Amino acid sequence: MTAIPLQSRRKFIKNLGYISVGFTLLGSCSGTEDPIMAARVNYNRKLPGSIGRAKTVNAWLKILEDGSIMILSGKVELGQGIRTAIQQVAAEELDMELDKVQVHLAETGITPNEGYTGASASIQNSAMSVRFAAATARQELLALTGKKLNTSVDNLMLYNGIVKSKLDDKSYTFAEILEGEQIDREISLPVPIKDYREHRYVGKAVPRTDILNMVQGPAVYIQDLRFPGMVHARVVRPPGYTSQLTAIDGNGLKAEVAGVIKTVIKGSFVGVITEREYQAVKAEQYLRNHSKWTTSTPFPKPENLFTHIKEIADNPETIRKEGNVEAAFKGVETVKARYTKPYLKHASLGPACGLAMFDGEVLHLWSHSQGIYPLREALATMLSMETDKIHIKAVPGAGCFGHSTADDAATDAAILALEYPNAHVRVQWSRHDEHSWDPYGPALITELEASLDENQRINSWKSEVWSDSHSMRPNKDAGTVLAARYLEVPFTMKSRGYLGGGHRNADPYYTIPNIKLNAHYYDGPFRVSSLRSLGSFTNIFAVESFMDALAEKAGQDPLHFRLNHLEDERAIAVIQKVKALTNSQNTLDGEGIGYAFMRYKNSDAYIAVSAKVAVNKVNGHIELIKMWAVVDVGEVINMDGITNQVEGGMIQAASWTLKEQVTFNTKEITSTDWIKYPILRFSEIPEVEVAIINRPKETAYGVGEVAMPPSAAAIANAIYKACGKRVYDLPITPDKILNT
Repeated sequence: MTAIPLQSRRKFIKNLGYISVGFTLLGSCSGTEDPIMAARVNYNRKLPGSIGRAKTVNAWLKILEDGSIMILSGKVELGQGIRTAIQQVAAEELDMELDKVQVHLAETGITPNEGYTGASASIQNSAMSVRFAAATARQELLALTGKKLNTSVDNLMLYNGIVKSKLDDKSYTFAEILEGEQIDREISLPVPIKDYREHRYVGKAVPRTDILNMVQGPAVYIQDLRFPGMVHARVVRPPGYTSQLTAIDGNGLKAEVAGVIKTVIKGSFVGVITEREYQAVKAEQYLRNHSKWTTSTPFPKPENLFTHIKEIADNPETIRKEGNVEAAFKGVETVKARYTKPYLKHASLGPACGLAMFDGEVLHLWSHSQGIYPLREALATMLSMETDKIHIKAVPGAGCFGHSTADDAATDAAILALEYPNAHVRVQWSRHDEHSWDPYGPALITELEASLDENQRINSWKSEVWSDSHSMRPNKDAGTVLAARYLEVPFTMKSRGYLGGGHRNADPYYTIPNIKLNAHYYDGPFRVSSLRSLGSFTNIFAVESFMDALAEKAGQDPLHFRLNHLEDERAIAVIQKVKALTNSQNTLDGEGIGYAFMRYKNSDAYIAVSAKVAVNKVNGHIELIKMWAVVDVGEVINMDGITNQVEGGMIQAASWTLKEQVTFNTKEITSTDWIKYPILRFSEIPEVEVAIINRPKETAYGVGEVAMPPSAAAIANAIYKACGKRVYDLPITPDKILNT
């Protein structure tokens, strides 16, 4: 084993820059049930992708002096509870109490590079990597102790940071076993992991310790961070995407606004640094009023948006083809429908914030980015710096799933910190800028056509999807960060990002003999990137609304119709379970219950959703009464975390379905505040019930994006049941109900 210095607990935590406090949530398990003797089984399937980037145990965990464990993960906490899930799997495999396991998330140079936190992949990649690292560490600790005591590992017990002999009660702490080193053993198959029937933590509802911070409101979020001598800054945004600065007059700024330290002008990037935050607000307003810009490229007329999208789209790319759809369509009646989704905002309740400090050698940043290593690559390219001269630490921010403005705020802070070294520079975005410059979830069009055979089963299906990119997240291409596009020598995007997310789940999971999926990609008028569930939200809204229409055409119950087209027992189980949950529901006149199903990406978690609504047939008002979900994510790590994720996803999806859309005219974005971009209010939130099917023998899947797509379709189908009106264009608003 290569010697790697074992840092003291105090020094290690000092270098991390924070103290993590853990709590024992389930109590000691050292009673009659002996956790030390828990059975192990060999895991011999594929290792997670993250292990390919960090193959040794010490990349994932450190043994501290007192025998406790510091887990290292490259993922960030977005409210999905990944910290708690990782703590559970590590404690499980090392037979530790939870309070002996700390988790440090996302810091360059310290945690593994796990790319972005997204795609419902943190459990599969990070938590499972920690599981296998911890299980490998257990093997190594037992083997090393066996050598010390000249005995077989069968004569040893490992529990809560100690390895003890069964023969003579000799024991060693983990730190004593390692003698100043860390475990650099490579993680390889097979890995002996704890038998699921022996689990103490995994599969249980372990509460998240960070919830206390949300309730009590201490200064833990990036917007709350304060440093001695910290200065404040704002950036003057152009009036449009392609506007360029032609003139700026800052001569009277210091006379007009107190506390101005420095104005930074680099091409069309204009920033101002002040002593206090409100001074930065006033200075930004002054400079905006005393600057001139070129006219930006006009937007299409909003009423022509979807026509415009089709006009600018590429020729179609066939993504999936089975059987012969065209031949199957000949001579038979087909059913057709078109569904659309507008541009959507991330709509973070807290505008973005970034902090940076350049100490003359290293640029330090604090960010609520969802990918600190990719952000570092973008900044290194933009600033012509070595990556190891940029240090980024993930800090919690206002909740938001996808590529938000967090990276842009950090980029603003980085540019300004280099211009004003040896001080912490804090950049706080405004609500107007947050709503105007957010990389939106793109507008989509999904057109479907299908036919039924003589047995009223689907014989042929065709999906056509029009989509922009679904990820322009930061990477080595500096054009992915906003400020880089406005420097003296601007960086432009070298690629169109991830296009594949647009057609996700557009090909149904049902058994259909003839099926074809075409994708049409377009480069649209607005800045876009990843938004929770990518194209699945629109495509499942379309597919599952269409399934109800086909069921009606076939004269069948919509759930029975779906079950007739499914062979996967896990898919069948979630549908049957949601039906059982809603069987006792009665509906009054004007009320309806709708259903929808999905297997996310057609390869991950299963979910069935139901919604109950009431529609006022006079004014079109929609009341969302209750929603149900049944989820199968395979092995459950944290029952509480999954429930929270699904509940939150259903509520966010309901807001998208009934309220949200980016509005604009030919000159500008107009939905720049919460009045013009309404979201679901607390008084409108429905009752939510979630059931989870735990399959501990199966692969564990993430759930962060799973609840969104079927929720929209369930609501749309419920509205149709309530009032006989089917709305194809999101959001479903009262005026559309009345005018359909």
